[in-house]
Amino acid sequence: MADTPETLVMTLEPGDVTIRLRPDLAPQHVERIAGLADEGFYDGVVFHRVIDGFMAQGGDPTGTGTGGSKQPDLAAEFSKEPHVRGVCSMARTMDPNSANSQFFICLDDATFLDGQYTVWGEVTDGMEHVDALPKGEPPRTPGKIVKMRTK
Repeated sequence: MADTPETLVMTLEPGDVTIRLRPDLAPQHVERIAGLADEGFYDGVVFHRVIDGFMAQGGDPTGTGTGGSKQPDLAAEFSKEPHVRGVCSMARTMDPNSANSQFFICLDDATFLDGQYTVWGEVTDGMEHVDALPKGEPPRTPGKIVKMRTK
């Protein structure tokens, strides 16, 4: 894991969001997110579910909340890391081992999610750009990821 990137830069329309990757918590999920990002998978993908005071969810290439990558789903890598403002975690179905490409960023503390979703990173800069994403399920005009790459 020595070649694992430490940072991900997600460019949103208003500016860059810097995310510190946490392979110490979820090595498989970090590898998946970083790999998809560097392939350009997330470029142009929208945040299809943004709930004020809770979280912003994206990573579905169909923009519907039902899609994912062609990669197989990942086994859960749950940790004791709290879901607080700025934490990046994987979205999944009711099956704990169904995370694929969708993720969410906590807009506020959501510790009721602790131990049930895989935390893979945390926003270290640019959280104001995440806060500015249009709200809705789905938003009328969803915010999108312009580009996302490891650094």
